[in-house]
Amino acid sequence: MALVKTDWLEKNIKNIKIIDCSWHMPQTKRNGFEEYKENHIPNAIFFDLDKHSKIDTNLPHMLTDIKSWEEIMNNMGIANNDTIVVYDNSDVISSCRCWYNLIYFGHNPNLVHVLDGGFKKWKKEKKVTNNLKVIPKVSKYSCKENKDLVKNKLQINENIIKKEFIVVDARSRERFEGKVSEPRKGLRSGSIKNSFCLPYSELINEDRTFISKDEILKKFKSLKFDLDENIVFSCGSGITASVLALAYSLINDKYHPTIYDGSWAEYGMI
Repeated sequence: MALVKTDWLEKNIKNIKIIDCSWHMPQTKRNGFEEYKENHIPNAIFFDLDKHSKIDTNLPHMLTDIKSWEEIMNNMGIANNDTIVVYDNSDVISSCRCWYNLIYFGHNPNLVHVLDGGFKKWKKEKKVTNNLKVIPKVSKYSCKENKDLVKNKLQINENIIKKEFIVVDARSRERFEGKVSEPRKGLRSGSIKNSFCLPYSELINEDRTFISKDEILKKFKSLKFDLDENIVFSCGSGITASVLALAYSLINDKYHPTIYDGSWAEYGMI
């Protein structure tokens, strides 16, 4: 149950931990934290995707180290046995990246969920919001990295020859095919050799809910590779790759989300 509905969250809101992981592309000139301070789901704790990523790198949103992640969880008051719902107010469905991070660092996947439709749907249904500051009680969180769930550039390059897994890119087809310039400076246009393109936007409805499982399956089948293959997702900076990973987990409950963390921000460097 990677996705939960707004009615489910409303019914269980007092028994779970809620994380607001709103992150916006720089060109939108929106600030997730400022928006959170104005209005959020009651008891939601803000997760700063930039601040809580690896800091000693020029690559965006890279996984941090295990010690830092434990400190982040402790300060957010997250316990190992907590049921967690992550939501966002973002066009790029940034909550999926926090969902992936939690699973990577060992939180039980059955306890980590994303709110289908996010804050937009929650507000549209006129469910309760507030701007109250949340002060969590410090916890004692213990991590265990699932290192098989992340790939680096060397592994991506080796795979071009070895073909041990399939790479699926969540960027737009125009970016994947090199027809438009990359939004980040210093990157060439194009894609990883032998990779496939499935824009994350094709899996999201207008109200920011995911399309049905049958529709998701059709989208993946249209790529015409064996769905029993190992799949690794990539994108611009690791955000929307996680959207594809969550979508695929909806049609394959044995799948463990696997991301090329550097994504095109690393691979496309000039």
